[in-house]
Amino acid sequence: MMKRFVLLLLAALMLFTSAFAADGTSNVYQGYTYDFFRNIKSTPAPFVLSQVIDSNSVTKTGRTIETVTDVATSKDGRIFIVDKTTSIIYVLDENGQYLSFIKNIKDENKKNAQINGQNVQLTSPEGVFYHEKADELYVCDTGAQRILVLDGQTFAFKRGILRPDDMTGVTEFKPSKIAVDNADRIYVVVQSSYEGIIELNEDGTFSRYFGVNEPQINMVDFLWKSIASDKQKEKMGKTYAPAFNNVTLDGEGFVMAVTSDSASADKVFRLNFAGANVLREMGNIQVVGDLQTENPSAFVDIAVKPYGTYALLDKTYGHVFLYNFDGELLCVFGSKGNAVGQFKTPSTIAWLGDKLIIGDADLKCAYIYEPTAFGSALLKAGEAYYNGEWDTATAYFEEVLRLCANLETAYVGIGKNLLMKEDYEGAMYNFKLGNNREFYSRAYKGHRTNVMKENFWIIAVVAVLFIGSVLGSEVAYHKKQKRRMKK
Repeated sequence: MMKRFVLLLLAALMLFTSAFAADGTSNVYQGYTYDFFRNIKSTPAPFVLSQVIDSNSVTKTGRTIETVTDVATSKDGRIFIVDKTTSIIYVLDENGQYLSFIKNIKDENKKNAQINGQNVQLTSPEGVFYHEKADELYVCDTGAQRILVLDGQTFAFKRGILRPDDMTGVTEFKPSKIAVDNADRIYVVVQSSYEGIIELNEDGTFSRYFGVNEPQINMVDFLWKSIASDKQKEKMGKTYAPAFNNVTLDGEGFVMAVTSDSASADKVFRLNFAGANVLREMGNIQVVGDLQTENPSAFVDIAVKPYGTYALLDKTYGHVFLYNFDGELLCVFGSKGNAVGQFKTPSTIAWLGDKLIIGDADLKCAYIYEPTAFGSALLKAGEAYYNGEWDTATAYFEEVLRLCANLETAYVGIGKNLLMKEDYEGAMYNFKLGNNREFYSRAYKGHRTNVMKENFWIIAVVAVLFIGSVLGSEVAYHKKQKRRMKK
């Protein structure tokens, strides 16, 4: 009996300890990355769950959260959670404590706000964006086919944006996601639009369609359509541009967007003013998410730090992908499952300082994840590199490698910083460890130039002697030929 008890105790202990990684974090949060050869390499957990925002967080309202459709944050730490089902936006502080909610919109005199003689209240909203410059809250009031602009502090009604009269195309104006830049240009993703992101002026007038998403070309269909008659072409289904899922802005004012449509040639976008995708992809693999899964990653949202590090939320497997400004994969974490901190239907992601907030539509909650020592070092290294603080960045990358020696991106990061400091030999060494051939070539060119400069006089003397030797040989040869001709 005693022996059986001991065996059961040992089994329970093994089960308990197996749930934790070597760094003491739960395996639920363990991370991984891909190396140059596209093999999966495990990493420590970059983030761990610190808090859950659910109906228990808003008990003061007497209501329950029925879904989480979108999340936005402000620099002062407020969190805005959109519940499409109940048509409510909940406002919480940085600690997840309830502050207020938005449903029936009031004006600055605390009277019912009106549009076209009708009281304004939220109707199945799907998106929210806090505009820091103007201290305004933009709400995609999807069910009412409009955008509401509210005061950023009192949430009093300021103005409404309906479908612009001058909007071209056939897109139905059902705004779903929104972002506003520092020039007060408004970028709107509408439901099922294949004409691109809608750009509006500050006053809500139509400006243009922006960043049309190109579909992948199916060569069989292309060849068939090239030889088909006009009548046959009419019977064929039209090929539409894939729709965008979400939109945001990076620290330089570029529009960043994602799509989960498998027909799209690109999945992640960094759009310049002309609408061209200028996303940097300088890593060993493209910004596509998972490489060794049965189904491709389907990105539903993107969150960007001021220094360019961004997080992509995948709805297929519940993975979160962290990329730096250069498009190099830093780490992947997150999964679907029934444990606390795992997802069922991940729907939205946002940064709250260095923390990540991830909403789940079916679990009716938002998780707040805080960075571990490993995750914090990754973020700080990226920030220091972006700001040109080479020594600081190198120190953080070295800390990353101390915690995870097989992260190729960290070696590349050290190499980049050494490259900026013109330490080409050190850069070459680290780029080799990081298997980055492009940057290795850059460092090699710099090293070769330095060698040429350092040995210029030797090279010059050798060159002069060589040229002199050749010329001397030629002169001697011609003299010899002339003597022969005289004879």
